[in-house]
Amino acid sequence: MALLSAPVEAMPMGRLQLSDLPRLARRHPLVLIGGGLLALLIILAVCAPLYAGDPVNINPFKRLQPPSAEMWFGSDNLGRDVFARTVFGARISLMVGLLSAACAALAGLLIGTVAGYSRGFDNIVMRIMDGLMSIPTILLAIALISLTGPGIGILIVAIAIPETPAVARLVRSVVLGVRKRPYVEAALCGGARLPKVLWRHILPSTVPALMVQSATVCASAILTEAGLSFLGVGVPPEIPSWGNMIASSRLYLAIAPSTIFAPGICLAVTVLSVNLLGDGLRDMFDPRSKRRR
Repeated sequence: MALLSAPVEAMPMGRLQLSDLPRLARRHPLVLIGGGLLALLIILAVCAPLYAGDPVNINPFKRLQPPSAEMWFGSDNLGRDVFARTVFGARISLMVGLLSAACAALAGLLIGTVAGYSRGFDNIVMRIMDGLMSIPTILLAIALISLTGPGIGILIVAIAIPETPAVARLVRSVVLGVRKRPYVEAALCGGARLPKVLWRHILPSTVPALMVQSATVCASAILTEAGLSFLGVGVPPEIPSWGNMIASSRLYLAIAPSTIFAPGICLAVTVLSVNLLGDGLRDMFDPRSKRRR
């Protein structure tokens, strides 16, 4: 019995220490680059009130000004500081992306785990998940927001719901592969209750795939939020976000290109950092994917 349950002890991941960073940088540079960029963006967004200025202050006398020492990215068509709005817009994009990924991961983990162990539940719920996956994410989000009105909370829910089926199917496939492992059957035969088996032996096996999928969902959520805000059905116009800034500045591209390039470049860098982190986590947890390159 002890031999069959031995692999369970090797599942928990070791704690990352500062001394491990050089080795991590050599073996998995994408994790360090993507995680470092994302951490820097989060720090800049959280500390925005300390250095960025007022993102909503309107000054008609400084409309469409070029970048200067006073306004690093210039001003928009209402005289607002583009730098301040870009930095505060990072708060919206990162919050929507991270919270949408967290909600989708938690819901997908619950649904996928139960579906992997219950055939009756599996046949019903997975068909519902298939139906949700057939609907484009942005269309379902637009439909939900149209019913309830714009807002950050409903925006997070509207993005998380269409992303949940992909997470649930991934977790279900992992659970189906792990439930027949010898150490799981040994734990059940030894009298362990199913919730304890799920918590100690099944759920730890889903963590690597769940982390990689969450990074993908986060990047997709950031782009979806920007697209919805660009269309006018995402974040309310009075709240600075990258999608709102790009939408309001597209008419002034020839006059003040910095008003649209600043949020556009920040959006691209943010999505790139999340994708790099996701690719690095995939290589870290599945070395075979790196050897196949």
